[in-house]
Formats: sequence, structure tokens, C-alpha cells
Amino acid sequence: MPLHIVLHEPLIPANTGNIARTCAATGIHLHLIRPLGFSTDDKALKRAGLDYWHAVSIHYYDSFEHFEAEHADKRDRFFLVETWGEKFYSDVSYQDGDFIILGKETSGFPREITDRYRDNCIRIPMGGATRSINLSNCAALVAFEALRQIGFPGLD
Repeated sequence: MPLHIVLHEPLIPANTGNIARTCAATGIHLHLIRPLGFSTDDKALKRAGLDYWHAVSIHYYDSFEHFEAEHADKRDRFFLVETWGEKFYSDVSYQDGDFIILGKETSGFPREITDRYRDNCIRIPMGGATRSINLSNCAALVAFEALRQIGFPGLD
């Protein structure tokens, strides 16, 4: 079973395109939760993903609740990346099929979502010079830690 990267209401097409490229290179499935801040026909989105879109397994959802309903039996394996998470992303023992979930670039997740998954909120350690790390970099950091832990399945 593959790993999953989930983007909750992404706003910046280049971030989503870069994450899609990471997914294509690793076999990770990409899940996009609407509303999106761009059209999936957006030139910046396609440019960032280059010619890899055919290699990405993409799933769309109308809301976070729709996403939760589709994956209700895996909710304990949802890991929300938040700047205030109590655990470092590297402290999680990842498994095949886990969901790495990233919030909107400008505001993260609504409180009602993080309240439901407080124990599964993880963070990337960083200094105080910036508010956060770019979304596509966060996705890659956590995804490659999860892949490392499960033995880089299917990758050379």
C-alpha cells in the first residue's frame, strides 16, 4: 500500500506541482481537498510538475469531511503537519499507507480539524527567523523520512 500526501485547500499552484513531481518520483499518492486556490489547468501547476502528471495518482475531495469519510478506517494514520505539533516528524513510526496531511499555505488547518487529530499533529523543527518552511519542502521532508523508515519500497 503506498504512502499518501494530502493537501488541504492548497493555494499556490507551484507548490502543488512540486509536490506532484515528488509523488511521481516516489509512487506516493496525491490527495487534493477543495477548494483549490487555482485551476488544475493552471500553467504554473503544470510547469512545476513538468511532464510527470501522467505518473501521479491524484484523488480529489470536496471537503475534509469527504476525505475523512473515504478513509475512515485509517484515521489513526493521519499525520497533520503543523508548526505547533508536539512531536517532531522524525519521531513518528511510519507505515505503508500512512497519510501525511498539509494545510493551506497561509493558515494551516482550521481548529476543528486539528482538535480531532491533536495527538497526530507533527512538526518540522526550525529556528525563529521564518514563520514556516515552504509547503513543497515540508511535504518532501516528511515523505522521505516515511519512505526511509519503510525501506524505500519500489525505489532504487
